[in-house]
Amino acid sequence: MTAGRTVGRAALVAAGVVALDQVTKAIVVANIDRFEQVDLVLGLKLVHTRNTGVAFSMFSGGGALVVVIACVALAALLAFFFTHLKTRLVWLPTGMLLGGAVGNLIDRIRLGWVTDFIKIPHWPAFNVADIAVTLGVVVLVFVLEKASK
Repeated sequence: MTAGRTVGRAALVAAGVVALDQVTKAIVVANIDRFEQVDLVLGLKLVHTRNTGVAFSMFSGGGALVVVIACVALAALLAFFFTHLKTRLVWLPTGMLLGGAVGNLIDRIRLGWVTDFIKIPHWPAFNVADIAVTLGVVVLVFVLEKASK
């Protein structure tokens, strides 16, 4: 696959993640009061919370520092991606990671916090961007493992 196609596919995945993330957050903000919980199934709930930190609310209230760290991480991800364009399927986890990071970064810059809304028992609330980042890391491990064989 050409470098242009690899970049295009990563950009398409990232754009899809950002769009889905922002739409779902807007729906939650418009329909669920802050701190309200809506029971779904098997302990799964929709909630409306704000996270001013990063994963598991670490560095809560970090403000500009959290944004700077996120931007540095994005730059590192892009540097990795552009040096691995020939790695088979690298576009998929890169798009997922980029889209998730940008989705949450949009909230941090625009609002000063990230809207989280998916709650499972014994786990902090999270959102679509968080899912994309988590799955992106898992997929990246598989892609790199396969590439090393």
